[in-house]
Amino acid sequence: MAKIQMKNAIAELDGDEMTRILWALIKEKLLEPFVDLKTEYYDLGLVERDKTDDKVTYDAADAIKRLGVGVKCATITSNAARMEEYKLTHLTPSPNGILRGELDGTIFRAPIFVSNIHSNVRSWKKPIVLGRHGYGDVYKNCEIKTECAGKAELVFTGADGKEIRRTIMDMSGPGIIQGIHNLDSSIESFARCSFNYALDQGISVWLGAKDTISKTYDGNFKAIFQRIYDQEFKEKFEAKGIEYFYTLIDDAVARVMKTEGGFLWACKNYDGDVMSDMIASACGSLAMMTSVLVSPNGEFEYEASHGTVQKHYYRYLKGEKTSTNPVATIFAWTGALAKRAELDGTPDLGDFAKRLEKATLSTIEEGIMTGDLAALAEPKAKKIVNSWEFIDEIASRMQKAS
Repeated sequence: MAKIQMKNAIAELDGDEMTRILWALIKEKLLEPFVDLKTEYYDLGLVERDKTDDKVTYDAADAIKRLGVGVKCATITSNAARMEEYKLTHLTPSPNGILRGELDGTIFRAPIFVSNIHSNVRSWKKPIVLGRHGYGDVYKNCEIKTECAGKAELVFTGADGKEIRRTIMDMSGPGIIQGIHNLDSSIESFARCSFNYALDQGISVWLGAKDTISKTYDGNFKAIFQRIYDQEFKEKFEAKGIEYFYTLIDDAVARVMKTEGGFLWACKNYDGDVMSDMIASACGSLAMMTSVLVSPNGEFEYEASHGTVQKHYYRYLKGEKTSTNPVATIFAWTGALAKRAELDGTPDLGDFAKRLEKATLSTIEEGIMTGDLAALAEPKAKKIVNSWEFIDEIASRMQKAS
């Protein structure tokens, strides 16, 4: 069988630990037998990022901008324990934070539904898309640990030399201080990406923040979203019969537990990080969620929304075959290939991506699944398999369909 050809490459960003093992296995068993895969490879493993002082991460971001499409494996963000474990020269920043900052993107995440895995929230009947602002907040913060009493101040010096100074706190003893920021231009991009995505999908948009407490910071999100909606999207939304509204984040959390789903929930960066994991877990597994970073310039980076599965990796190093769920990583690849096909006008590549997704989901719906899903399946799983066996099952279905 002739392999499907690609016109242009995608940026391939490799990662760490168990997901790195599965990454190579997915390419070997599910992609390369069927597609003449064209990628520009960047090793975003922790050791390589440390060695290059994150130059490789910035190079990968540039490649996504140039090629228009990237696909990323899960990566480690270092801490003191990881620094010791991997003998790093310094604490490396979050690679996701760098990529999101460079692309100024919005992250859209949605659960992957299968008929035999039911949501823990009984009212949810349709996917809830989580739109997460990919810039600023705690991911680009500045922190100080103080060792004595003193005055904490917030100071802004304008380009014109004028200074704004506010007292944060007269601290009576040792403590901690954190400064976060955002840019109007990035919030505007977030709003437009969210509204355009919702129009494309025909779903309403919620924005949740806390302007009653954070009157300036969160209030700015609220004001910018409302202005852009009123000026650019209101008539389009009304023509489609969908809506936009703002609500306090705590109210949004309460409402979301009673809704049937089928909308886009726009969140600030950290809120989106937390709430997307809640939605994924409630729908079955963190490995059953799609994730794509969309830049305002129309660049796309697909990834698995979960971590590197550290505990399974340690077991793998001891020679065990783990039952790690690879679905989100498979769907990162299919999402990237489908977008490449759309941009290049290569429908056979897009059809392949759909077939691979269908083969993956049908394997689960036929009762063959990894351990995380077996604990939730109704009816019960017919066969609980390790990752290698699961991928082989998918590959077998792809071969039969070819």
